Amino acid sequence: MTIRIGTSERDGTFYSQGRALKTAFERRPALAAVEVLEAKSASMENANRLHAGEIEFGFMASNWIGRAKNGEPPFERPIDLAMAAPMNAGPLFFIVRAQSPIRSFSDLRGRRIAVGPRTSGMVQHAHGLFGALGMSFSDFSPVYLDFAAGAAALAAGDVDAQFQCPIPNAVMTELSQRVALRVLPYRNGELEAVMKAVPYYRRTVMRAGAIRGLEADLPQVTVLNVLVTHRRVPDAIVHAAVEAIATGCDELGRLNPLFVGMDELFEPLRSQGPEALEFGGVPLHPGALRAYREIGLVT
Repeated sequence: MTIRIGTSERDGTFYSQGRALKTAFERRPALAAVEVLEAKSASMENANRLHAGEIEFGFMASNWIGRAKNGEPPFERPIDLAMAAPMNAGPLFFIVRAQSPIRSFSDLRGRRIAVGPRTSGMVQHAHGLFGALGMSFSDFSPVYLDFAAGAAALAAGDVDAQFQCPIPNAVMTELSQRVALRVLPYRNGELEAVMKAVPYYRRTVMRAGAIRGLEADLPQVTVLNVLVTHRRVPDAIVHAAVEAIATGCDELGRLNPLFVGMDELFEPLRSQGPEALEFGGVPLHPGALRAYREIGLVT
C-alpha cells in the first residue's frame, strides 16, 4: 500500500517536512512506499483530500481542525478527521525591508501585503491577527502570493510586507541572505489582544540570530501544526506512522530543522492524556492512541 501525505506548495514548510517523513517512514517495512503530494491551499485541501480518500495523512494547522469537523466555511461538508501527531509550533510573523518606514502593525494600513494564496491557512491567520488588532483586509491591499512568490515580490519592492511562517524555512533563509529585513514587533498590549481573541494561538519567542537581521529576541504568536488522518485509514498504518514519528524525533530533527525540539510537543500527552492533541473535538485515531500508550506517553 502506498501511503500518501498531503503537504503544501513545494516551497512551503509542510512540503519539506513531508519529505523528511517520507525518508523516516520508508526505513520501516510497514511504511515502505510513501508519496508526498503538493497542495496549493495546504490545510483546507488536505482535509478535503482525506474526505475523498485521496491521501492517508495530511498536514494541517490546528485552527482548521474544528472547522473541518463541523463543516464550517470554507468547508462544504463535515469531514470525519482523526488526529495523528504534532508536527511543529513555529512563529507567524510579518517581515519588511530593513529601510522600510513600517515599524508597527498600524503602519501596515494602506500598504501592499503578501498574505499567502487566497484559500490558504495563512490568509485565515492574517484575518485573525488583523481582526484582533482592530483592522481588516479593507485597511490594506492584500496580495495573494505563495511564500516564494511573496518573497520575490518583497525583494523587488512590489509589496511592502510579507506574512511568513515558521522558521527555519528555505524561502525565508534565502531571502534574508540577499535582502536586509526586519520582523515587525508587537507593541504593548497587542500580543495579549491577539492571544485573547484567538484561543488556539500560543506565545513564542523568535530568538536573536535565528535569521539574518533579527538582532533581539522578539515575542510572536505561534500555532501548532499537526498531521491528521481519517477514520478509514487502517489502524496498523496509523500506528506504524505515529510510532515512527514519536520515537524518531531526533532523526527527524536531523532530516529537517523544523522538527528540532518536537519531542516537547508530545509532553502534554503525559499530563493531559489524549485530549492534549484532540483539537476542535477531533479524537485521536485508534492506531495513534495505541502507539502513544505503548510508547508510554498516555497511560
